[in-house]
Amino acid sequence: MIEETTNQENKNKQIAGKKRFIIFAVFLCVISIGILTRYAYLMLFPHQQNPLVQRQGRPPGRGPILDRNGRPLALETRLGNITLWLPDVVDAEELSLELSLLLDQSPAEILNRINNSQSNFLYLRRNINESTVRLIEAGILEGRFRGVGIEHVAGRIYPERSLASQLVGYVGVDGIGLGGVESALNAELSPGRDGVSQVYLTIDANIQHILESIASRVLRENNAEAVIFMAMDPRTGEILGSASLPGYDPNNLSASDANSRMDRPAIWAYEPGSVFKVFSLAALMDSGAISGNTLFYCNGIYERPVGGGRTEVINCLGTHGWVSAREIIIHSCNAGAAYASDMLDIYHFNEYLRAMGFGTRTGAGNPGETAGYLRTPNHWTARSQPTIAIGQEIAVSALQMLQAASAIANDGIMVSPKIISHIVSADGTITNINNTQSMRVLNPQTARSMRNYMIDVTSNVGTAWRANMEDLSLAVKTGTAQMIDTRTGRYSTTDFIASCIALLPAENPSLILYLAIIKPQGEILAGRIAAPPIREAAEALINYLGIPRGRNPQLVHAGSVSIPAASYPLVNGVVPDFTGTAKRMLQPLLSREDLRFQIYGDGWVVRQSPLPGTPINENTIIVLELE
Repeated sequence: MIEETTNQENKNKQIAGKKRFIIFAVFLCVISIGILTRYAYLMLFPHQQNPLVQRQGRPPGRGPILDRNGRPLALETRLGNITLWLPDVVDAEELSLELSLLLDQSPAEILNRINNSQSNFLYLRRNINESTVRLIEAGILEGRFRGVGIEHVAGRIYPERSLASQLVGYVGVDGIGLGGVESALNAELSPGRDGVSQVYLTIDANIQHILESIASRVLRENNAEAVIFMAMDPRTGEILGSASLPGYDPNNLSASDANSRMDRPAIWAYEPGSVFKVFSLAALMDSGAISGNTLFYCNGIYERPVGGGRTEVINCLGTHGWVSAREIIIHSCNAGAAYASDMLDIYHFNEYLRAMGFGTRTGAGNPGETAGYLRTPNHWTARSQPTIAIGQEIAVSALQMLQAASAIANDGIMVSPKIISHIVSADGTITNINNTQSMRVLNPQTARSMRNYMIDVTSNVGTAWRANMEDLSLAVKTGTAQMIDTRTGRYSTTDFIASCIALLPAENPSLILYLAIIKPQGEILAGRIAAPPIREAAEALINYLGIPRGRNPQLVHAGSVSIPAASYPLVNGVVPDFTGTAKRMLQPLLSREDLRFQIYGDGWVVRQSPLPGTPINENTIIVLELE
């Protein structure tokens, strides 16, 4: 009996032990499920965390973009996304009323979103500024905003608003750069393991402001579609200012469109018009095809028979009579430029233009930069060369125009433009962006002669007399180009681009200005609407940059330059002056049976024998020394 009682007690103990184990196991499972549920809840709904705790876990920021002097153009800031967890909302109408003033939304709009939400979680407003975030945080801590949460996010602000906005660019809602430098250097600006980098541009915010202010008035006064106004230091290639209007405010991206966000100086390709004569005439002179005293007759029209009874015709704006390269530039003579282009074969002409950067991207650093448009000579027609010589049948960018102009400014050495100065990493390491390239593309004498001609463009007989300054010499060229009508494929009779380029001081340029007015209404001539703003900008910038006023001695000569005429019609039975002629330009002469040469060295002709003017006979041997 005792044994049976003992067995029953053991059984009862075992049952009780099993019950306790089951209870413990169930309790442990409940705790585990609770922990896992809380973890999942925090992962899925971080908006429900205490905002003050969440503030400590904010995402890292994005590096700033600054001008050359350290003035901020783009900065990282803290913003907040305002969220709502509907199960915790006590009174939707009262909450909508209280939040309406803070979120700049009507109570009805907020209430409508709450009542029509398809889920328990929704975003009420994204990217709210930090001051508003603080007010909402205070309301949450006071218990007034039940269900409201805050996601702290890194945001982007642009302190100078629309200043250089196309160049600086913008970011998307995910903080990724989508335009301008924000896109081009997205990797450098994005937060890294060691922090963020700072990007310094070459532009000067003060110069940018001057250019944009003038461009804004030009845009308004001419009722134009767009205006480009740029400034570059030709010695370094640094873009000091790049205005493109109409612009946009990246702080209010939703109010912009693709046209206002376009970086026109880099992306937009167009026919430059008569400004291009500076480069086509420089090529013709440098090649030896023409000299400074080679004359062409302008009777108001260029005519060239092309066979089959057809004649190519290019009209000129005036009847200029006999013109040299100087008069072609001063009067912007189409006929003279076209006739001059016939003096050089199309392959060497194309070679010069490509050497000056046309048809190739400059590599300045702008994303989406265009290469322009310059067909290879085997696709040219009989009209192509004279048409290109006057700035048609070729498409360029404003950056390319500045780049080519640097060769005229630097005595023949072309310097490519750049928009990024340097990058400072989180540890203070400075990385200079040395993407600028320089190369000689013209004889020094050619560039100096062209600047001399451009000085005369500002005289009272030139097309840019309105750009003239009494105490500083400017080398200037204007151009009024017809635009292509995209509907007909022909030149428009109503749409034009009025442009003007200036190098200053002309004798030793340290600044290039370039202005293009797209589709002005009313007055279209560049000499009237583009030259005056060039002068206004020059007046402001020479003071700001400390460029000495007072005209330096100008280049003076009798109207001719000692660049030889290397084509057959210009030999005329006597030895020409080969000084400064490039070796590659001697090739047409070497194939002539009536001339004998001995050539030593490479580069440019520095000495020759016999002297210029010596009669050529069958025993004459022309010796040329090049360096």
